[in-house]
Amino acid sequence: MPAAPVPRHIAVVMDGNGRWAQKRFLPRVAGHKQGVEAVRTLIRGVSERGVEVLTVFAFSSENWQRPAEEVSFLMDLFLRALREEVQKLHSNGVRFRVVGDVSALGVETRSLISEAEALTASNTRLCLNVAVNYGGRWDIEQAIVKATADGDPMAFARWLSFAGQPDPDLFIRTGGERRISNFMLWQLAYTELFFADTLWPDFDESELASALAWFAGRERRFGRTSEQIRDPATSPA
Repeated sequence: MPAAPVPRHIAVVMDGNGRWAQKRFLPRVAGHKQGVEAVRTLIRGVSERGVEVLTVFAFSSENWQRPAEEVSFLMDLFLRALREEVQKLHSNGVRFRVVGDVSALGVETRSLISEAEALTASNTRLCLNVAVNYGGRWDIEQAIVKATADGDPMAFARWLSFAGQPDPDLFIRTGGERRISNFMLWQLAYTELFFADTLWPDFDESELASALAWFAGRERRFGRTSEQIRDPATSPA
């Protein structure tokens, strides 16, 4: 029996941290802190299964509209993660990349991002993209601007933040919402969309296994018919 297919690239919207905390009569920031543990579990789980690329949506371009104290905590949490987690990622062969408009981040944060990306640049076990101050519309717009300046606006796709990486095979969103929320708009064209009611801090190994089992049962046709998938000889040359 053939092994179940494993996604090359998984993209995740980690939704539900605040609601997880509120259900426990805790401040919303407690949920974000607990959510970091779920990220660690996710990284370990996908790495063990041979996933090549993992992209997590840490902070969207729209998240600046949240209460100032929550935004400040999220920025501090990201800064602390850069200080404490990157060496562990490096030791485990993980390449670390930040995707998004980092110009809005603090000087120390930008410096640590550059150091982390340089340190892990040669690692090949897993590529971890962390989307910070990222939006799918922003990504397309900035790519068009760069492509136009380069003299070939029709080739804008090569200027997108994820150029050179496979498009996500599997998109996971926790927290019960059924939308992609301006995340990887170009890249999700043929991605399988998995929505879980589980709040992000509770997304554990068993939840990941459920998402991967669901993915394994999908028939990915990319515009073809089921018959063509079963018998490639029926596909046009």
